[in-house]
Amino acid sequence: MRIVEEMKETLLVKNGKVEMIELTEDFGFGVRTIVGGAWGFASSAELKREQVEKTAQLSCRVAKASRKAMEKEVSLAASRGIVDSYRTPYETDPFGVSLAKKLELLMEAEKLMRKVKGVAITEAEMLTWKTKKWFASTDGSMIDQELLGTGTQLRATAMKNGDMQVRSYPNLQGQYAAKGYELIDSLKLTDNAERVAEEAVALLSAKPCPHQQSNLILDSALTAIYIHESVGHPTELDRVLGTEANFAGTSHLTLDKRGQFQFASPEVQIVADATIPTGLGTFGWDDEGIEASNFHLVKDGMFVGYLTSRETAPVVEARSNGTMRADSWKNLPLIRMTNINLLPGKGSLDEIVANTDEGFYFEGFKTVSIDDKRLNFSLGPEIGWAIKKGKRDYMVKNPVFTGISYKVWRSCDWIGGEEDWVLWGEPYCGKGEPIQVMRVGHGAPPVRFKNVLIGAKS
Repeated sequence: MRIVEEMKETLLVKNGKVEMIELTEDFGFGVRTIVGGAWGFASSAELKREQVEKTAQLSCRVAKASRKAMEKEVSLAASRGIVDSYRTPYETDPFGVSLAKKLELLMEAEKLMRKVKGVAITEAEMLTWKTKKWFASTDGSMIDQELLGTGTQLRATAMKNGDMQVRSYPNLQGQYAAKGYELIDSLKLTDNAERVAEEAVALLSAKPCPHQQSNLILDSALTAIYIHESVGHPTELDRVLGTEANFAGTSHLTLDKRGQFQFASPEVQIVADATIPTGLGTFGWDDEGIEASNFHLVKDGMFVGYLTSRETAPVVEARSNGTMRADSWKNLPLIRMTNINLLPGKGSLDEIVANTDEGFYFEGFKTVSIDDKRLNFSLGPEIGWAIKKGKRDYMVKNPVFTGISYKVWRSCDWIGGEEDWVLWGEPYCGKGEPIQVMRVGHGAPPVRFKNVLIGAKS
């Protein structure tokens, strides 16, 4: 049984006006059962003894009915009973900061963007949430957790002669973390507002990105979204087994490839880490009562691991590594990414650029698409610069980066160091049908790929 209570606040300032002040609260519980080898689930927003009993009974009836379509009885990896708790560490509770102070900051940053001539739309947004979860199981577990997070973003849109360009800060999806209001202070919105707007306007007159094979450097935000689409989703074991194929497909990383497939260059080390501080995919225990863990998905470039549940782990002769989560009390938990991180190498972004004789540097995530096997992809950054003799030369607009996911990872020849490594938060990862929207994280430095295909989006 899971009981979940969540409070979420969304603030949006747009074109000089407060567009949204929204505070939502949600509360309820869900019960999962196994009867005769089949799963059942039921939920309710009414936490009273009589309703809890009715909901548990309904879950059992659903399980009995599910037996009619059952192909194989449920077999779960072992789990021990846990009595424990977990709290997100933070300095300042964002719900303790006045609404006036938050809006004042957003209004000031948005006003600075609006000062730039040529900007058509200016937006400043802030999101905060606090989730309380209680988990109990017949294995003997009794776990309570409180997960807190916050984040913000700026967006400037410039338009001219049918062309529209967007620049954002820290990126188009913002920056979110399991931190308090101290994250908002650290991002220094007002220091970056005018630059963002100026770059949006400058993109209107920039050259289109040329279509060619090139050396390519990605900033950490773009590396993070590439990790999300090309590593995070295809290593979800339910996708591999075909039990979850809705919304975003299955995976090319089939069972025979584990430990046998050279996914990337030997420099590449990618881990799933639900224990790292401040990550949106950080927690104490997943929604099956399994402890958060840190393990390799890609080691020395070799594909070595999956994200698993208690039900799928026995397929690969392992214990669950604790990645089952639901986005609310009313939904079943699914295998979800935690914090899928590319471990840092050496060198700053400036050093990578300085040691690239010719190529391009792309920055700021805008669009992404990938096929349902997670192979063919197209990634659209907000902005790019040509690199000549180790320096940024001219700006390019509408850049696109395409390829076969693992072939591009194999071309990675430089992974930046800790100085430019950022743990990005992604609060809107979709999976399942009906869709569940989960908060996940990606730690990434800037990276360089050799001789990959770039171009301009028409």
